[in-house]
Amino acid sequence: MRRASRASAVVLAAGLSLAACGGEGRPERAGGGHDRTGGAPESPAATVPAPEPSSCPGGGRLIKAVEIPAVHSEPVRIPEAVIGGQKIPAVTIPGVDLPAQRVPAQCVEHRPAPGGCLGAVAIPGASIPGVTIPAVRIPGVRAPGIDAPPVEQAAVSSTAVSQQAVTGAEVCQSKPSKEGEYVSSVYRASLYRASLYRASAYRSSLYRPRTCNDNNECLPQVSVPGVSVPGVSVPGVSVPGATLKSYVAGPGQVIKGDDSIAYNIEADVLFDFGAAEIKPAAAAELKKIVESLGREVPAGAAVQVDGHTDGKGDTASNQALSLRRAQAIVDWLAAEGGIARSRLRATGYGETKPAYPNTEPDGSDDPEGRAKNRRVVISAAR
Repeated sequence: MRRASRASAVVLAAGLSLAACGGEGRPERAGGGHDRTGGAPESPAATVPAPEPSSCPGGGRLIKAVEIPAVHSEPVRIPEAVIGGQKIPAVTIPGVDLPAQRVPAQCVEHRPAPGGCLGAVAIPGASIPGVTIPAVRIPGVRAPGIDAPPVEQAAVSSTAVSQQAVTGAEVCQSKPSKEGEYVSSVYRASLYRASLYRASAYRSSLYRPRTCNDNNECLPQVSVPGVSVPGVSVPGVSVPGATLKSYVAGPGQVIKGDDSIAYNIEADVLFDFGAAEIKPAAAAELKKIVESLGREVPAGAAVQVDGHTDGKGDTASNQALSLRRAQAIVDWLAAEGGIARSRLRATGYGETKPAYPNTEPDGSDDPEGRAKNRRVVISAAR
């Protein structure tokens, strides 16, 4: 490819995976009776992050929340009794109160990426909290003519289950070094977070039979119903793979992927050095892009404008300049190109994604490489 002087052409966005743009002239950066039972058991509760999303930015998929209902069983009261003149006090066996739990809603994150790149994707991790049905005990009674042993059931738990986050890194096409060069397609593999399942839990029922002594003094039967916690499922989450098609580099060429289109314009065509005001002569190039967008993308499709600088100068200044330039293009597309402002979004990448080396292998300055890194990329979904 030629130097910035040829920048008047719209260059393939495909190699932009690495794109960043320039700082442009700024400084370098530097014993008897009932046994007593215990108190009410504690029950685990789900931790719900705040705030929980109801929609996801950037077209990200919303993973719906999973509600886990509360579980309740009534307490059982054993009435007072008198056996052989001995008073057996009343006892209440606590019921079970397990609060409702929740696997919160989440977003599949689609991170922004410059034209010629497929952005990173992340499916967040997920967990189903554990649950424990507390132990239960019908106390024993030792009284004249009666020896009723206690009846017990241990606590029953269903442990928490988790799936780790699954991520797919940003992938970008290679940067062509000259016109006519073939640039291979790139593919971001599909992602899948497996489903989760927390097993059901069941604490069996307890029973102490009616017991009488020779004087026909009796303890009543006691029955504690079983308690069941159903199993819980969280469905798997998938993100399909995506592809950017191969192309042959050339001036004025547009990069068309399976589901996107991108245009790369060298910044020197659009702006004076270090400035963010669009040159009057740049209108012709921008009009061509507006016409192409009208043919290639659905009405109402979002249009992304990414600003890049070279690596010379202060990082913060480069970042600010790249954003101002991207915003200037957004303003032009809205005011002059007739594209609804609600469809437009500006992002500044500064010098973070260079398409070409800013320096020669020996470390000396590469003005041609820096000129190619100073660019604006306009992209949209098809």
